[in-house]
Amino acid sequence: MTRLNNNSAAVSAVDQRLPWLQMLLVSFQHLLLMYGGAIAVPLIIGEAVGLSREEVAFLINADLLVAGAATLVQSLGIGPMGIRMPIMMGASFAAVGSMVAMAGTPGIGLNGIFGATIAAGFFGMLIAPFMSRIVHFFPPLVTGTVITSIGLSLFPAAINWAGGGSDATQFGDLKYLAISAMVLISILLINRFMRGFWVNVSVLVGMLLGYAISACLGMVDLSGLSQAPWLQVVTPLHFGMPQFSLAPILSMCLVVVIIFVESTGMFIALGKITEQEITPAKLRRGLLCDAGASFVAGIFNTFTHSSFAQNIGLVQMTGVRSRFVTACAGCMLITLSLLPKAAFLVASIPPAVLGGAGIAMFGMVAATGINILQEANIADRRNQLLVAVSIGMGLAPVVRPELFAQLPQWMDPITHSGIALATLSAVSLNLLFNILGGADRAQLVRQPASH
Repeated sequence: MTRLNNNSAAVSAVDQRLPWLQMLLVSFQHLLLMYGGAIAVPLIIGEAVGLSREEVAFLINADLLVAGAATLVQSLGIGPMGIRMPIMMGASFAAVGSMVAMAGTPGIGLNGIFGATIAAGFFGMLIAPFMSRIVHFFPPLVTGTVITSIGLSLFPAAINWAGGGSDATQFGDLKYLAISAMVLISILLINRFMRGFWVNVSVLVGMLLGYAISACLGMVDLSGLSQAPWLQVVTPLHFGMPQFSLAPILSMCLVVVIIFVESTGMFIALGKITEQEITPAKLRRGLLCDAGASFVAGIFNTFTHSSFAQNIGLVQMTGVRSRFVTACAGCMLITLSLLPKAAFLVASIPPAVLGGAGIAMFGMVAATGINILQEANIADRRNQLLVAVSIGMGLAPVVRPELFAQLPQWMDPITHSGIALATLSAVSLNLLFNILGGADRAQLVRQPASH
């Protein structure tokens, strides 16, 4: 149910344009939610390569620039690229394991990572038309299972934030829990007692309140703000020419395939939320944007990009489905890439503030998946088994990330992604039980009629 005012029944929720103030506030919510994830990958890789603080800051700005541009293309569409839905883009965690390994390999390093990213992006653009045809393998049974798994796999991040973050010296301290609870309660109360505009920006209001209280308690660290430059322009090939080596390229090509699998599940999830049919043509446009963003990312000193699952929860939470909201957020990301001081302020949000918002939004994603599962025949024992096994597979790397540590390293992009494991499991079991097993199912259905 959309909460936007719609003066024309012919205008879908995805194409609605909000008043400017509401547009800016809801866009800022999207930016706050994905910002931590957007800067995490360059932080990890920069540390693995051994870059200076200034060079890591440049990596972060480069990532914000590409993420903003890719978000604009994905939301508005340019030529054959862009799914034209409310999607936020950012550096993908699927490639982190492979890139850290490359960073420590002599002769590869950062330029080898950029070269592999460029080659993998080109490879992705070649296979996107073929990958887009798999949309037929995502009936409500599979879609609901994947969306539920997405929500559940995001929950550990929200709980980690609520406890103060992975770097907290006293994880679970009462002050962290209190701030997270206050943000969550604020969001719940606004959704219960307010309407329209306030509901649409409930997450932002809760986070701003949490930030203000955190600042009063001395939990906001602004050290280093004065040293950050006012303006910095990201230039391509800042670290030198990319290097192209076969092994890193093959590894990153596998990452792109996994990103495509993840993105397919997320696009279909968003299609259900926004009441948009995800056709093969629309899916192809979305996947081409994912691949194109990765291709450009390698040139502009950053890494493989994909759609961010956590922002799907915000779309469901607020009921604001307009793609122009995420396009506006993309413009904000580009602006932040040019203004390091502003980016620094956004990065200073304490994890506990994000925790309260994350619990509500990620739970909404899981709830959407459960709602979609009602369209499938869950009374069927085989379908119950499909849901059970797929959700279990999706949670395996979340509960114990080291579970698959003994498997070959090239499998890390698959085994470390709960979304990828859940998607592959659900599609495979649906193929086994309901497609290849269609003939014997029909026979079981006809059998009682013969008595």
